[in-house]
Amino acid sequence: MHPNHTPRRTRTSLFQRSKTLPTHSYRRFTTPVIPTFRYDEEDDSLSSDLRRDDDGGSTNSATVLNSEEKPVAVPSQSPSQRITRLWTHFSLTHFLKFSCSFSLTYVMFLRAKVSRLEAENFILLTRCNSSRVLGSDNNEILQMEETNSRAVVLFSVVITFVLPFLLYMYLDDLSHIKNLLRRTDQKKEEVPLKKRLAYSLDVCFSVYPYAKLLALLFATVVLIVYGGLALYAVSDCGVDEALWLSWTFVADSGSHADRVGVGARIVSVAISAGGMLIFATMLGLISDSISKMVDSLRKGKSEVLESNHILILGWSDKLGSLLKQLAIANKSIGGGVVVVLAERDKEEMETDIAKFEFDLMGTSVICRSGSPLILADLKKVSVSNARAIIVLGSDENADQSDARALRVVLSLTGVKEGWKGHVVVEMCDLDNEPLVKLVGGERIETVVAHDVIGRLMIQCALEPGLAQIWEDILGFENAEFYIKKWPQLDGYCFEDVLISFPNAIPCGVKVAADGKIVLNPSDNYVLEAGDEILVIAEDDDTYAPGPLPEVRMCHFPKMQDPPKYPEKILFCGWRRDIDDMIKVLEALLAPGSELWMFNEVPDQEREKKLTDAGLNISKLVNIKLVHRQGNAGVRRHLESLPLETFDSILILAEQSLENSIVHSDSRSLATLLLIRDIQSKRLPYKDAKTSALRISGFPNCCWIRKMQQASDKSIVISEILDSRTKNLVSVSRISDYVLSNELVSMALAMVAEDKQINRVLKELFAEKGNELCIRPAEFYIYDQEEVCFYDIMRRARQRQEIIIGYRLAGMDQAVINPTDKSKLTKWTLDDVFVVIASSQ
Repeated sequence: MHPNHTPRRTRTSLFQRSKTLPTHSYRRFTTPVIPTFRYDEEDDSLSSDLRRDDDGGSTNSATVLNSEEKPVAVPSQSPSQRITRLWTHFSLTHFLKFSCSFSLTYVMFLRAKVSRLEAENFILLTRCNSSRVLGSDNNEILQMEETNSRAVVLFSVVITFVLPFLLYMYLDDLSHIKNLLRRTDQKKEEVPLKKRLAYSLDVCFSVYPYAKLLALLFATVVLIVYGGLALYAVSDCGVDEALWLSWTFVADSGSHADRVGVGARIVSVAISAGGMLIFATMLGLISDSISKMVDSLRKGKSEVLESNHILILGWSDKLGSLLKQLAIANKSIGGGVVVVLAERDKEEMETDIAKFEFDLMGTSVICRSGSPLILADLKKVSVSNARAIIVLGSDENADQSDARALRVVLSLTGVKEGWKGHVVVEMCDLDNEPLVKLVGGERIETVVAHDVIGRLMIQCALEPGLAQIWEDILGFENAEFYIKKWPQLDGYCFEDVLISFPNAIPCGVKVAADGKIVLNPSDNYVLEAGDEILVIAEDDDTYAPGPLPEVRMCHFPKMQDPPKYPEKILFCGWRRDIDDMIKVLEALLAPGSELWMFNEVPDQEREKKLTDAGLNISKLVNIKLVHRQGNAGVRRHLESLPLETFDSILILAEQSLENSIVHSDSRSLATLLLIRDIQSKRLPYKDAKTSALRISGFPNCCWIRKMQQASDKSIVISEILDSRTKNLVSVSRISDYVLSNELVSMALAMVAEDKQINRVLKELFAEKGNELCIRPAEFYIYDQEEVCFYDIMRRARQRQEIIIGYRLAGMDQAVINPTDKSKLTKWTLDDVFVVIASSQ
């Protein structure tokens, strides 16, 4: 074996560990080969390249690796190699940055030290001069000490000013040093300290509103102190004078123009620039604060400091008519305050309210943006001090609207301070009413919109013209219900109480013993102490009891109620509470009546829905259900029905279109016109009758006259949701309409003013008990008889009825609660009277 190959085993082991070359490629090497490693940043692995030189021969040619044999890379690194690499990277980069930054500070330190040595050298040379007097040595010593102190101050200012920036520059390197000390390899990416610091400042400024002002104040103090010390170091003034000059430079950026010397001018300019930056920041903060305050007022975020006001929670298309009724109700007291809380922008709400274009009559409407489900927003509108709270239904479908109303009631019960008034909740489905009352208790009054309108449509179909009377009674524009206590009438029987009010009509009594309201009591009922009287009057301050008038007792025709005959009624459309309407018809119609149901719901699904709603079809005795499937907006489908044979036709708002009142009203109006057109072509045309119905503004051959002739044959009730559609139906006079949303708003306003009225309305809308109806004049008078209104009221008591108004022949509007009841009037048999009578 060649002596030069003696270390072969050692070199082989070295190459075997590196795993980069085969063993047969270095047999002729006589010197040990040291592998060099190269770091690859992409795959985080080490690769080694071995380079060898030939030590024998004169060619010195390099041995090249075989192209077919590729070097094998090291799959992973040991922790020691990784720590070495990280330490090398830190040393070569950040140490250079730190050295460069520290060099500037050190140069300034050396400059200050050189200045101090030059001063000392000057003093020593001065001492060597024998011509100096002894007293001047003390001044020189003081001058040298002052120079030293100024240099120390300058050095301290520079160091303390530069040091925070240096720490901030190398803040992220602390995590690398921490990993090196722990000797761990953390592959998880950590958040840099700079980002953490910025995040902490952001959170601090967001959570604490005065943090920005305190930070600005701190920056101002630091600038004044550092600037004053710097001026002291570069000028010949004292510390107190330097601090004052620093403040003047901060407050007035132009006051540094008289500075002398390069150092003093540089420091003065720096302080003035910092002062401009601070005052610009301060102006920005003040501007932002003012903008936020104005924006808070504009968006309705401020607190309402009102009491004894009416609070409306939510927003719907009923709000306009509701505000109008509340404004009329508060007119007698000079106007009230209504607060609206809804999840809308305050400016949008105020703009929409301004579009209603009606006189608020002194009532103030305050809008606030917020959610009724949040207690903080409820407290913001003074929910505890409101005398009445109205929860409006949303524009969603009935189930979602009732679910939201239930959540609002739960939020109201969570108010710790409670509330002093009552809560009126608008419900859409009658089945959800018990759940809301269970949660809210006795202070919750519910108005079921669908149920009220459904029952009202049936009453109007059986009693033509009743819709207009209900609008007069429910609205605050004419006469409405009031309950008040009159101690001077204690001991009177109801027969005398009935004629004791010149400007009101008593309708019932609230019994003090049990708190129940008795409508249309017997004449022998005697008022006891604490009893209250239910009346219909123009306003709560417009009536009072007076002396009993003289009433003539005379004979009058005693007519029996006409027998009920079977009727044929058509329902066009499908409502959510159609099962309740069928139950009411079952109680009011005579046996043998037919109810035709025409809608797009299949017959099997239709019966399933009625059964699921609790209606037992097999137990219907008075009415017979006839099912027809079709689209009420298609003429071909309507022509398949015997429209000329129906006594009443009810056009219902489709359940599928309940979220869009415009589409629902358009469909109802189109169905109305199609039905009237088909009826007019099937019925014989009579010129005499048409001329009697002539309306000014329409030509003789107008199509509307033919429809008016058909309107006398059968009654058509259209469920209209939008008040803007009212004129389209009322002007043509081809249908007795029902303005549902406006009627519901009237009922909500009336119950909000007095929650006891809700019990009166529920009894009048029910199928049993007392009801509002229209009676012919022949029940009470003879033809052309001249009597006063008090006389007719006494005659109606013989039939256990209370007359509240009348409509003369040829008049379009009924008169509720006549003003001069003692005036003699000549009546005809074509007149009708509005009465409250028992339905049993």
